[in-house]
Amino acid sequence: MKFVRRALVALCLALLAALIATPSLQIIMRGVFNVPMAGAEELARYFLIALTLMGAAYVTHGGGQIRMEEFQAMLPPRGRFALQLLIDICAVGMFGLMTLASVNSIGQNLNNQTATLEMPYWLFMAPLTVGMALLTLEYFLQLLRTLRQGRADEKNTTLA
Repeated sequence: MKFVRRALVALCLALLAALIATPSLQIIMRGVFNVPMAGAEELARYFLIALTLMGAAYVTHGGGQIRMEEFQAMLPPRGRFALQLLIDICAVGMFGLMTLASVNSIGQNLNNQTATLEMPYWLFMAPLTVGMALLTLEYFLQLLRTLRQGRADEKNTTLA
């Protein structure tokens, strides 16, 4: 998984660079050369969506998702363990279902394309499919880790 995570970080950095470059080029092309880039807004939106969906798995691995740790810290250890298992199981199910739904959607729209850029539909939907599949995998690994530990993760939240 280390290789996959490193590749994911590199991909996210490339998407971030593309997200920054696209509007910048649009400004230069329009302001300096008076020739707007057709589809720049759609392309920038695509890079933003792809960055968000592809980066979600890495954020989850690092513990960066919202977890309501203050609430979990108030629960007794067995309650925290049960809640963490429930969250992980629900996440695996939901993201797995989203993966299957996106694959089904791609399969039904193989001949379609986006309006402005005329991007193939499968390419447009690929970040959703890959992002959801990676989220499913990360939560599955998290579920296995929780089951192996036999207890919930330690919460380091400071309650004030």
